[in-house]
Amino acid sequence: MKKILVLNAGSSSLKWQLFGIDDLSLINKGVMERMKTPEAIFTIVRNGEAFTEQIANLTYQQGVELLFDQLKHLHLIQDVDEIAAVGHRVVAGATTFTQPTQITEKNLSQLKALNKYAPLHNPVQVECIETLMKVLPKSTPQIAVFDSKFYLDMPEQNALYAIPYDYSKKYQIRKYGEHGISHEYILHETANFLKKDYHDLKLVTLHLGGGASITASEKGKPFDTSMGFTPLEGLPMGTRSGTVDPAVVPFLMDELHLDANQIINIFNEKSGLLGVSGISADMRDIVSNAPTNARAKLAYEMFINSAVKYIGGYFTELGGLDVITFTAGIGEHQASLRTDIVDRLAVLGIKLDEESNNNGKGPRVISSEDSTVKVLMIPTNEELAIAKAVKKLTTER
Repeated sequence: MKKILVLNAGSSSLKWQLFGIDDLSLINKGVMERMKTPEAIFTIVRNGEAFTEQIANLTYQQGVELLFDQLKHLHLIQDVDEIAAVGHRVVAGATTFTQPTQITEKNLSQLKALNKYAPLHNPVQVECIETLMKVLPKSTPQIAVFDSKFYLDMPEQNALYAIPYDYSKKYQIRKYGEHGISHEYILHETANFLKKDYHDLKLVTLHLGGGASITASEKGKPFDTSMGFTPLEGLPMGTRSGTVDPAVVPFLMDELHLDANQIINIFNEKSGLLGVSGISADMRDIVSNAPTNARAKLAYEMFINSAVKYIGGYFTELGGLDVITFTAGIGEHQASLRTDIVDRLAVLGIKLDEESNNNGKGPRVISSEDSTVKVLMIPTNEELAIAKAVKKLTTER
């Protein structure tokens, strides 16, 4: 049976799923977390149970090679020829790539030129593509599915920055949002869950993980989003600062005697939860340490406060909301964080049902019956969305 492999390379993780090409049935999946750190972990399902191995400083190239070793070891594939196509989540396509695209040696250089739009993401996604060009037959199509595509329809009043308009157009400077694959998937899944037309919903989706973003959608399209020109803007994240006054960059350049790229690197890799807490970029560590560690508590409160600001702002932008949906690693698994965000929205009449929030499983309503806005938790599945796009592109030829 031919199969589709989907790779979702994030700034600190590499998730993958293997699908049967005919019905997109899930064959197996796994994740590599805390990439390029001493605590890096490789996880794969074996005989129905998760097998975990710690591999210090695991790189993305090593991760891809190890994945194929495991696929063969578990007899999930007998030979690489069984892989009919590979789908990649690619964060930044800018306005260069506006649709899912098969990657060739020619347009790979175009993709590399977009690394500056997502410096933590695009380079590792390119690394995975190049690794697979060595592992797989040249005839195996690799399809890039772009997060940025979803936001190309966002109204210019929210997509553009108030800089000279000609710069925005000439240099493709605008909000690209990112996490678009997830937000679009959750938009549709929320509508399906509520048995409503997604065009009729005023919706805020919270994709909260090591990278975090919040998107407001109406009439089936994104209206506003927290991430910007790069995934650095918006909420404070695992290692990313989130929104910072641009004037801080030259100020720190002078104070620290560093260049602009070095400062942006600090904002991308040494800031956020890690930079504020001083102990970890992982929300699980922040939550467990917050009761006794003042800086961990501060990092947590900054994250919550930022999320509340975005939701409140989108509530007024859209003239009210129908639904708020939490998703992604933190959004799906951290019930207390959902409580702390929604409790701050009580002024808008938004309330949780703590029993459903704390004890339910799978997609569900977690708001109380008297809440003015429905609050949902729905697991994201970017990999399935990518697999659908890959199948459509490769079978329409």
